[in-house]
Parts: sequence; C-alpha cells; structure tokens
Amino acid sequence: MFKKLKEKKGFTLVELIVVLVILAILAALLIPALTGYIDKAKNKSVIAETRQTVMAAQTLYDEEYAKVKTGGTVSFGSEDGDKKIALATVAKLAEVDTANVISIAVDKDKNKISELVYDNGQKKCTYKPADSATNTDGDYNVETSTRK
Repeated sequence: MFKKLKEKKGFTLVELIVVLVILAILAALLIPALTGYIDKAKNKSVIAETRQTVMAAQTLYDEEYAKVKTGGTVSFGSEDGDKKIALATVAKLAEVDTANVISIAVDKDKNKISELVYDNGQKKCTYKPADSATNTDGDYNVETSTRK
C-alpha cells in the first residue's frame, strides 16, 4: 500500500542560497569595520614614527645647543654645519627614511621643537604642541599624504 520514500541526502538549492546570502550580509557588515581598524593602525604607526623623529630632533638640538655660546641659536636644514643640524641626521637617529622628514621648526624662547612634519607617502603627520585642541591625536595631526 504505502511506497517507501527515498531518503534525502545533502542540501537543497534553496538552503545553499540562504546560507550564501547570510554570508554575504555578514561580509558586508565586517568589511567596513575592518577597514576602519586598518586605517586607525596606519595612523598610530605614523604617529609613532613622528614621535620617534621628534625625540631624535630634540636630542640632537639639545646636544648642539649645549655647544653654542650664550645667545647663540641652532637650526635645522639640509646639511650639517656650524649651528645647523641636517634633517638626514635626525632621520638617521630616529631610524626612519630620510625623505620622510619634511621640516623641523624650533621655538627659540623655549628651546623646544615647535613643529615637525613627517610624511611617509601614505600619511602625513604634523607635530605641533600648541595646536593640541585641534589635532586629531593630542600634539599630532594625521592626514592623507599628498606626496607621491
């Protein structure tokens, strides 16, 4: 009277499509979150490199300033010289690429680095302690690099 029903093995096409749609939705939610984390990591990396460069520049400035007579000044430039520190020397001490250190300015009254621009080709970071309220990360402001 009754015929035996065949046993089903495997998934139907509808079940497979439903699983694929769920995976696509999850991927659509995760990708923007992951790119945000990647961008934050790149920002932190360029800030760390800039901080290293600021510390190297301040160290070299302090050493050179100690050698100068009272009332003398020290500056940063393209070449080492009398009372002048080369950007390449700062980059070497900071262990960063020489081309990445764009400029360094000094507050002569406080004998401190007042501005340093670091650009690694992807991100540009400017150290400026006076602008802490407007910077993205304390004394450091990160933006997309325009350098090629």
